[in-house]
Amino acid sequence: DANWGRILCAIGYTEGDFAVDTISVSISSCKGDILVCEKGAGVPFDEDKAKEILLQEEIHIDVDMQQGDGEATAWGCDLTYDYVKINGDYRT
Repeated sequence: DANWGRILCAIGYTEGDFAVDTISVSISSCKGDILVCEKGAGVPFDEDKAKEILLQEEIHIDVDMQQGDGEATAWGCDLTYDYVKINGDYRT
């Protein structure tokens, strides 16, 4: 599920000062890339394409804050079935 709202929510937990209305989020894998959020809001996207991208073993979630020239990389891992089920039970 390309739930960009969960990504923005996680960003909101940080201690940094930023404007949410400039943030863009895209997801990518070996199957391509797709923009799911622009200027802090959802954009229309192809759900089937998003699913194809997200079903790959490795995906990238790119967040462009558009507020400075800093850069960071974070690594994550697959989560348990129950965690994903509980947290994926709704849509943004």
